[in-house]
Amino acid sequence: MPFYLYQLSYTPEAVKALVSTPSDREAAARHLIEALGGKLHHLFFAFGQHDVICLIEGPDDQMMAAGALAVAASGTVSSSSTVKLMTAAEAMGAMRTAGKAIGSYKPPMR
Repeated sequence: MPFYLYQLSYTPEAVKALVSTPSDREAAARHLIEALGGKLHHLFFAFGQHDVICLIEGPDDQMMAAGALAVAASGTVSSSSTVKLMTAAEAMGAMRTAGKAIGSYKPPMR
């Protein structure tokens, strides 16, 4: 199954709610992802641009998009991004395929 890196930033109102009434966001995320047929491997709170970073495994892009849409629809997220990941073995397969196709690409002339 594909892996995804999902990153989100909370709205100021969501941060205020979390500070006043802490809640287990990992359990909430796990429940949503499992309901969609996926698996939450890790959920981290982070410093910097994103408040939460998740490593998710799921059956397909539709599952991941559905999860991201459900979270966004809650109104507690100011921004999010999803990156589809490849294992090292998958990347090596892509490298081998690119090596076979490299002669078929004609770059723009300078």
